[in-house]
Amino acid sequence: MLSEQNANFLKQLAKMMTTQFGEDCKVVLYEVDENKTIHTITTVEAGLVKTSSDSTPPQFILNILQKDPKEIQDRYSELTRTQQGQILKTSSLFYKGTSGQIEAIFIINFDISSLYAAENALHKLTAANKKEESKQKLDSAFQDVNTVLEELIKEADNLIGKPAALMTKEDKIKSIQFLNNKGAFLITKSGDKIARHFNISKYTLYKYIG
Repeated sequence: MLSEQNANFLKQLAKMMTTQFGEDCKVVLYEVDENKTIHTITTVEAGLVKTSSDSTPPQFILNILQKDPKEIQDRYSELTRTQQGQILKTSSLFYKGTSGQIEAIFIINFDISSLYAAENALHKLTAANKKEESKQKLDSAFQDVNTVLEELIKEADNLIGKPAALMTKEDKIKSIQFLNNKGAFLITKSGDKIARHFNISKYTLYKYIG
């Protein structure tokens, strides 16, 4: 179980981070007891600390706690979308005690919705003619096939205007059909790489091709 000293340190760290990065930054600290039960949830926003013992943690936290602590790794800079449509850049630290058991989960959420919209707006202003650019890349006799596939996947992402992690089912279908029309699936083992990129099974991948 997390000691009072360590809990205070993590809360102090959270307060510093949210004060530094402003209102778009939020830190959530889950304290875990020896029975793998969340007994305290502390939320820190704009340097303000709120602690609760009766809140329900999200399902993905409960799922993680069911795993062997040795298998649980910290996660950095993951993109997620909230039900309200916010785009978050999230990092999760799984704090383990001397026994190797998880004593706390320290999660940083940074709302990049406005930054993402600005990035897309700038891209539209600076983008070159994609058809000509794509033709030049594919016409190169010296280009490695893996490089070609990577470039085609980037084009598919740019076509939608968002990373695969934030795409809807319809977005993924459009991107995958674009790749199919470009001949991406003629490249050996491209199906495996494309399925991993869109976080779908190969069965779903070929279903989306139509």
